[in-house]
Amino acid sequence: MLPAAYEVPAAIVLVLGGALACFTGYRLFRLVLGIYGFILGAVLASSLVGAGSAGGMIVAALVGGVVGAVILMFAYFVGIALVGAALAALLAHVVWGQVASADPPALLVVLISVLGAIGAMLLQRYVIIVGTAFGGAWTIIVGAMALVGSRVGGPAGASDVWILYPLSPAPGERWLPIVWVALGLIGTAVQLALTGTNNKRK
Repeated sequence: MLPAAYEVPAAIVLVLGGALACFTGYRLFRLVLGIYGFILGAVLASSLVGAGSAGGMIVAALVGGVVGAVILMFAYFVGIALVGAALAALLAHVVWGQVASADPPALLVVLISVLGAIGAMLLQRYVIIVGTAFGGAWTIIVGAMALVGSRVGGPAGASDVWILYPLSPAPGERWLPIVWVALGLIGTAVQLALTGTNNKRK
């Protein structure tokens, strides 16, 4: 969470970081890991600070973001497994949310995440491309919806705090998975074309 005044800048960072991941994730995988490590670290660290302390939330977000970025950038193979696990967990939430309009059981998410991590290690190149394309596509959607004032951040309320809900940017919206899949497939195609061109040059 961040002070509500930072919602627009944070949303812009999400859109730009998502676009970078979606269309150049394989070529810039370490940088993409750093960006997502920063976002994850910032979200986790800032959520530990009281909502009444705007300065504390910002400092915690920056420190947590730097720590998260460093951890993921240097944990390359762990990062690949995490990409597979995160993509599998996101897919489980999206599919289950459309079918049951609720969060999936925790045990199912853990099982699917483990399978995603194993698959990622076996098929690294393709998992990186697909994972960054679809993860980036989702990040673009989350950021874009925050920019247009959707429910992605929830109500600011009396504390004037913006809370990011990255797994459910628009509950009940049937068009969301369609846009996500379409954008993810475009990103995958772009990355496959770019990496194929590089391989031919070699």
